[in-house]
Order: sequence, then C-alpha cells, then structure tokens
Amino acid sequence: MGQSAEFGKFLKAMRARMSPEDAGLPEASGARRVPGLRREEIARLADVSTDYYTRLEQGRHIHPSRAVLESVSRALRLDSSEHTHMMDLLEHCASTAKAPTPAPRVRPALRQLLDAVGDVPALLLGRRSDVLGANRMAVLLFADFPSMPPAERNLTRWLILDPQARELFRDWKTVAAEAAGSLRADTGRHPDDPQANQLVGELAVNSEHFRQWWAGHRVAARSAGTVRLHHPTVGDVELNFENLALPEDPDQVLRVYSAKAGSPSDDALKLLGSFGAGTAFGAGTTFAAGTAFAAGTAPGAELSERHAMDES
Repeated sequence: MGQSAEFGKFLKAMRARMSPEDAGLPEASGARRVPGLRREEIARLADVSTDYYTRLEQGRHIHPSRAVLESVSRALRLDSSEHTHMMDLLEHCASTAKAPTPAPRVRPALRQLLDAVGDVPALLLGRRSDVLGANRMAVLLFADFPSMPPAERNLTRWLILDPQARELFRDWKTVAAEAAGSLRADTGRHPDDPQANQLVGELAVNSEHFRQWWAGHRVAARSAGTVRLHHPTVGDVELNFENLALPEDPDQVLRVYSAKAGSPSDDALKLLGSFGAGTAFGAGTTFAAGTAFAAGTAPGAELSERHAMDES
C-alpha cells in the first residue's frame, strides 16, 4: 500500500475515534451512520474546506503546508507520537524506494555496556524492536532470546505471540497494544522496510488482538514507563524501564529495567540474579553474561543458524 493511502487511512482512523463532545461540538440530531466526526466537522475545526480535507484523506493532496498540518493535528487531537507519525507518513508520500538496510551490527562497546549493567535486566533493541542483545538478567526475567531462530528475536513478536509473555505481564493487553503501536510508528519512519512488513503480516495472521490494534492505527512511542510482572520463580515484580538513545547507532536503543531500591521488587531481582549460571525463564538453556548476538545473525539476517558472541 502506498504512503499516500496510509496517510489518508491514518487521518480517517483518528477522525473515527473522536466524538462531538471531544471536539466541543454540539451533538447533531439523529444517529450518525459511522463512528466519529464527519469530514466537514474536522475541516471546520482545522479551518480548511471540506473538499480540501477530503482530498487529504483520499491521498489526493500530498503537499499540504505545515500550517495546515498543524491545524489538522489540533483538530484531530493528536498527541506528540501521533503527530510525529503523521509527519513521517507525509514525508514518505512522494519519496522513492530506498536501498535495503544492511543487517544491524552491535558495537563491542555496547556488548561491554550490557555487562556493566549486569545487576538489572537490559536489552539492546533495533528497528522493529528486534532484540540485538541481552544480558543474563534479561534472559532470566523474560525469555532466552539467543536460543530463538534469528527471525524470531523480536520483542513485539514475543510479547504478542508467546503464551509465556501473556502469563508474565500482568497488564499484558496494555503492554502488547503499546508494542503494536510502536511497530506502527516504526513503519511510518521506515515504510520501505520489508522485514517490518513481514512481521506485521505474521502478527496479523496469528493474533486477533493485533489485527484490531493495527486497524485502529494506534501509535505509541514510549521511551520510559513501568511494567508489572508475575514471574513464575520470584513472583510479582514492578519495574521501571528507560530507553537510552545511542547517538552513534540511531536505530538502536538500550532498554534498562530497574526496581526501586529496597523494594520487594528489588529483592526479587536480587533473588533472580542469584540463580547460578542463569537458566532462562521458560527456556531451559543457559546464557553467558554480557552476550550479544554476532553480526549477521540479528533478526532478518540470512543466516539460519544461531551464533552468540561473548566479549567478556
């Protein structure tokens, strides 16, 4: 599907979620045939003609001014993530296809950094939330990502399709929906990414929840937050996470999870970390501390055999 069509579908989905009350409009008499506001109502709120806004939704006007886009964004009550996604979609409407992105490479310094935060779970994430590396605590807490086939080493895929993830996350539906929204934002930034399209297709085929979330065009791009887990070994755990930007690797982030010092969750993490060599939750395999996946075996790489590289 072209980006002009995606841009229009996004506007339509954002319009459909709004009510007259949301926009401060009087309730019209009679039942509405479709959910949300009418095109003419959004056009009036954005101070553009109905015909102009209709052409935007239909992908027939892909060069609106920034002032018009800001007005449309305000009319649709877009948050910052949704506004950024709208701009990403528009930016790629008239762009040509780009060359395929090479397989991601993990710098040795990042492998060392995974070692350095060994007392808390840490994941190195790439595009599409591909898991490029993990420390021992992340494997103990979540899953044995290194033992998975390269194409399956993806946090969003694991969250949505793995039954163990559903049991682990106490707010699974919220967390999984946010992961789907993050993938939506990623496809807006990189519309020519075939691996993202393949992942979306796999999730849509195998998850009714994902199909509903994807149809709603929800966008999420949280760089920090809290997760509540029920781990089969150490019980209930509440952790904060931060996505640390890596300027030298703009498509990668280091996600670090931590618990409040002295809290029951902090005690649970310490107990989890004391379990010897580290048998992964639900996997039954071991994982050396500070292991990152070797270059060329990240998700989407051509190699099918698993490799790992221990830099310690």
